[in-house]
Amino acid sequence: MKLHVWFFSLLLALSAAAHAQTAPSNDYIIALVNSEPITNAELESQTRQLIESRGPQSGALPPAAELRAAVLERLIVERAQLQMARETGVRIDPAQIDQAEANIAAQNQLDLVQLRANLEKRGTTQAAFRQQLRDQLLINRLQERELETRIKISDAEVEASLAARKEAAKDPQNQEINLGHLFLALPENPSSAALAQAQQQAQKILDRLKTGDSFESLVQEFSAAERNNAGQLGLRSADRYPPLFVNASQALAVGAVSQWVRSDAGLHLLKVLERRVNGLSDTQVQHHARHILLRPDASLTQQQAIQQLAAVRARILSGAASFEAQARAMSQDGSAAQGGDLGWAALGLFVPEFEQVLMRLREKEIAEPLVSRFGVHLIELLERRNVDLTPAQMRERERNLLRAKRADETFEAWIRDVRGRAFVEIRDPN
Repeated sequence: MKLHVWFFSLLLALSAAAHAQTAPSNDYIIALVNSEPITNAELESQTRQLIESRGPQSGALPPAAELRAAVLERLIVERAQLQMARETGVRIDPAQIDQAEANIAAQNQLDLVQLRANLEKRGTTQAAFRQQLRDQLLINRLQERELETRIKISDAEVEASLAARKEAAKDPQNQEINLGHLFLALPENPSSAALAQAQQQAQKILDRLKTGDSFESLVQEFSAAERNNAGQLGLRSADRYPPLFVNASQALAVGAVSQWVRSDAGLHLLKVLERRVNGLSDTQVQHHARHILLRPDASLTQQQAIQQLAAVRARILSGAASFEAQARAMSQDGSAAQGGDLGWAALGLFVPEFEQVLMRLREKEIAEPLVSRFGVHLIELLERRNVDLTPAQMRERERNLLRAKRADETFEAWIRDVRGRAFVEIRDPN
């Protein structure tokens, strides 16, 4: 479970913990998990916070008794996992808790002081917050370790799955394709002269492709349609393309350009930009970006860093400064010497908050300042490209997909086992 996903539920749990700490003296134990108590105050607070956190699309709540029983069961399972983590030697050091706390602050566009102030307003101390972080990290680490030992994917299974996927790729109905389209229009029932002129222009375009002109630049210069976004028609299933387009591009590799094909409307030249089979592509998107990083500290607040980089962005866009020079002078990471250049990188190399902004950028575009767990960034996307996956990368991706398919079932079985091995006593409040 990712930290940014469970942040708000964590706050609810912390509120419950705070409530339990100030519970009235007549509070009582509602359950024992291997002799460790769960109090009625904890249960009531968790139930109340769950109700208050529900959105308008959440649907009707179950009856009160059923909801209370479900929340109690969740508390029991969490307590049993924490006990197992401690008993089996899972450890979380303070530096990991520091990083988790910083991540949560950054993901919610807060600094640590603001985060802790918000928690204090909710009645949660920093110590209680860090203890809850430790507990969640313990559970996460335990789950990762236990699932890793239970899910084994053999090389033979990987090869069989790849073979099945390759066979499925032969059927166009299993494919999604993104085509670039260069269109030369023809009048209805064109004369021989009009057709000859269009064919002459079509040959000129092919000649320029051979001499190094890009397909995208030729779209901008010649195409009678879809000039925006370099002629991209968008990723769509084969049945949403004209059969003419599917037939012309079916045998082409990603990046290849078709021969001219003719329809009633004119002449079409197609470039295969991306192809996915059953939702998967045999290429990976790589980004060439550069950035400037400022790390907030005692002398520079996060807000000041944002303001500084916003001013730098304005100067670069106006032509008063260059990105490279500003990165060399300001950036507080190892890329400064290279003018902030991060080189070519596939998705997954950068932290999620950085990649989410990077994927939205157009080439040569500079984003507004971004807050990540490492500091405040100013990002420019220089180029974007598709690169074929290597055989090793394809096998590793297939192994991960097979592992993910088994994860839910394996996790549910493991949770049942943890619950079954715990001694649980439910106490009657009467």
